[in-house]
Amino acid sequence: MSQQPDYPAIIRRLQEQITTLSKQVAGRAGGEAAGLEVAKHQVFDGTPSRVSGFMTACKLYDKARMREVPVEEQIQWVLSYVQGGVADIWKENVLEEFETVGEFLAEVKKEFGGGEEESGKAAELRKLEQGERMMEEFVQEFKRAARESGYEGRPLVKEFK
Repeated sequence: MSQQPDYPAIIRRLQEQITTLSKQVAGRAGGEAAGLEVAKHQVFDGTPSRVSGFMTACKLYDKARMREVPVEEQIQWVLSYVQGGVADIWKENVLEEFETVGEFLAEVKKEFGGGEEESGKAAELRKLEQGERMMEEFVQEFKRAARESGYEGRPLVKEFK
């Protein structure tokens, strides 16, 4: 006479394995499985010269830790770092819903970046020269300045020297 397998015990083991695997997958989605630590950024008070740094820090944190978090919660998290100065007043007035954190950060840049930062970055781009630097270093510096200057296409090519 053959012995019947212990189906309830087999089902319990499979459920435990599924639970363990689900936790591992969820941890990887948030960057936690690899033990990735991401520095939180500084509070943003609306100072135009700090917009780019604030946006970069938000994007890095968002990509590393908030992939599975709903957009509304991501935006609320970013807004928790918008404090002081004119940024407080602006934050109170933000009632729009954004489909992505990228759209929201574009609105932050539009509101606080103003033309001053972009025109300053354009001036910085025009002054850039390779000088004694290695070409790779110069190219990376040029790309950063170009991204922040608003230049594109032929005007951008003319500034590469």
